[in-house]
Amino acid sequence: MPYDAKDPRARLTPGPAVDKTPTDFAGTEYVKFYETPPNETSPGVKTWYARGQNLIIAYTEASVDTIFSRTRQPDEYVLLLPDRTMSVDITSGEGVKRVAGCSISIIPPGESSVRVLAKGRLFRLFTILSEDLAKKCSNAKSYATPHPNVAPFKPWPAPPSGYRLRTYSLDVPPQEGRFGRIWRCSTMMVNYLDIQNGPRDTTKMSPHAHDDFEQISLAVEGVFVHHIRWPWIPNMNKWRADEHEECATVSVAVIPAAAIHTTGAVGKGANQLVDLFCPPRLDFSQKQGWVLNSDEYPMP
Repeated sequence: MPYDAKDPRARLTPGPAVDKTPTDFAGTEYVKFYETPPNETSPGVKTWYARGQNLIIAYTEASVDTIFSRTRQPDEYVLLLPDRTMSVDITSGEGVKRVAGCSISIIPPGESSVRVLAKGRLFRLFTILSEDLAKKCSNAKSYATPHPNVAPFKPWPAPPSGYRLRTYSLDVPPQEGRFGRIWRCSTMMVNYLDIQNGPRDTTKMSPHAHDDFEQISLAVEGVFVHHIRWPWIPNMNKWRADEHEECATVSVAVIPAAAIHTTGAVGKGANQLVDLFCPPRLDFSQKQGWVLNSDEYPMP
């Protein structure tokens, strides 16, 4: 698929050819938390859950001293704190660490907890191995049968220095030739895209498709329109109409494998999108300097 010549993705190495032509497609999953009641509530706390084939997003509006605990957590999970005013204490096998907002933390398997120190938003990202959370997702029924074209989840190698709490600041300036701000662990990849101030230039869109994995786009600020198109296949009964879906904050769009897609910011102010991939993307990982913690996590 064509990219604008100045788009860093124009120089990505093509992935291996998929040896199976699609015969069916899944629809896009749009979960607009601002339009739906929370899946869980307690005094001062609201939590919404949504999922893709391999990834679960737990979005919470939390009050001070709210605690989120995990016992027998099977794999690494991620805590995303996009707001500078947030702060938490994360407890793991190493003890307690205070973590400020505007950060991303990779939390190790086993027992852990997150205690909220300032009222605000937090996002926890899990794989479907956290079966208790998968059941809570508002779109869980959509995945009662696995969606077509998506490769089975397989974690990447463990960090050579062992599982431990790792925290990184999101406050990384843009760099020419690098696409967004990317971190990965053994289970997923998070691309905290650069802020788009005002609407995107509609003459420089980036329609493309992923053969065998979903892209989950999480809107944390602003308004976006997701443009989706499915290729025509011999069976006309499987054709799908184009979509141009407006999603404000906070929302999730799970873009299906094999669907041609591009997203444009349309909000007048700051627009912030976070792209999630589970497991991590190989093509992004192969680009020198794109994954900011690549020295800590090996590729397969």
